[in-house]
Amino acid sequence: MRVLLVGGGGREHALALGLASDPAVTQLIAAPGNPGIAEVAELRAVEPTDPVAVAALAVETGVDLVVVGPEAPLVAGVADAVRAKGIAVFGPSGEAARLEGSKAFAKDVMTAAGVPTARAYTCTDPESVARALDEFGAPYVVKNDGLAAGKGVVVTDDRALAEDHARECGRVVIEEYLAGPEVSLFVVTDGEAAVPLLPAQDFKRIGDGDTGPNTGGMGAYAPLPWAPSDLVDEVMRDVVHPTLAELRRRGVPFSGLLYVGLAMTANGPRVIEFNARFGDPETQVVLALLETPLAGLLHASATGTLVEHPPLRWRDGAAVTVVVASPGYPGTPRTGDVITGADRPGVIHAGTARRAGDGELVSAGGRVLSATATGPDLAAARDAAYELVRGIGLAGSQHRTDIAAAAADGQVEIPG
Repeated sequence: MRVLLVGGGGREHALALGLASDPAVTQLIAAPGNPGIAEVAELRAVEPTDPVAVAALAVETGVDLVVVGPEAPLVAGVADAVRAKGIAVFGPSGEAARLEGSKAFAKDVMTAAGVPTARAYTCTDPESVARALDEFGAPYVVKNDGLAAGKGVVVTDDRALAEDHARECGRVVIEEYLAGPEVSLFVVTDGEAAVPLLPAQDFKRIGDGDTGPNTGGMGAYAPLPWAPSDLVDEVMRDVVHPTLAELRRRGVPFSGLLYVGLAMTANGPRVIEFNARFGDPETQVVLALLETPLAGLLHASATGTLVEHPPLRWRDGAAVTVVVASPGYPGTPRTGDVITGADRPGVIHAGTARRAGDGELVSAGGRVLSATATGPDLAAARDAAYELVRGIGLAGSQHRTDIAAAAADGQVEIPG
């Protein structure tokens, strides 16, 4: 199988490693990729959000499967353009990707499907914003209605900050706050059949103890030793299958990766958000534990044959990833700093580039690397991940020191 992977971040490097290790993959092409992905794939230049260009590249390279990594190309309709060429593609249509592209659309689908989620209002002016904030009270949850690279959500007790974020975004969804630990559940689907992967937890805020502004994610771990044994079955029954059925009813079946972001509240799991692609950095830990060949699983989703796919196999133990970020992130990151120690197994590239002239590896984004390790348990995987972090050289870099610490110590509690 010849595979084209679209994207160039940490999620795509993790996907590339999984695809390259699948014996069925005879050639892996990544566009545009990154220096880490270049170690396992042939890189090609393309603008990922240009449907015509991506479809043309898929035809030119004669691939059997296209895997679209990031959300922006999916919302732009890249999967539609590739499908129109008769090539199998893992990823939803542009219309179905509105589950992530529009928080208001996602809320409308959830309401119609009876999915347990937070009460919410879509607001477009200061008056409606004020009414929603008054009704729900603090902590205030204000979400940009559109794509914002994981940084469009503000959760704060500061009323002025909440109002400022709403004004900057223009169109927002304001929700009641859901108290409880968060869970990310990835579900591979072909629109009808649906296969859950291992639940994971990520860490959104920049600082230890969940302090500071939201980011795209500063680390993650899997599995979740504190999660109820019936969690996945409950979410599949009450969230995933009703959502897929509602989308089919609307004539926009969802095929690809449905990411369910949950809060484990005193009243049970509640959906915080849907995404239309693998999460970053949760992908790094989930795929590190997946023993089933990845390309075959994604191809089954893309070709509508998921019901025939054998049950997934998982490695024993746990996985932890710690994100190393540039100084200034999640604001304006400093880039162009030389990186050392990024060539070891487990170091996944996100915001890296080769410097023109001397080919040195340098930082090229906010989240630069993910140090990912496995172990027989969470404590061992955590120790191994931080050992990788200590071997990375990047001037002024920042990382959290508490990724998976509470879970490893058995201190994660579900309210109620």
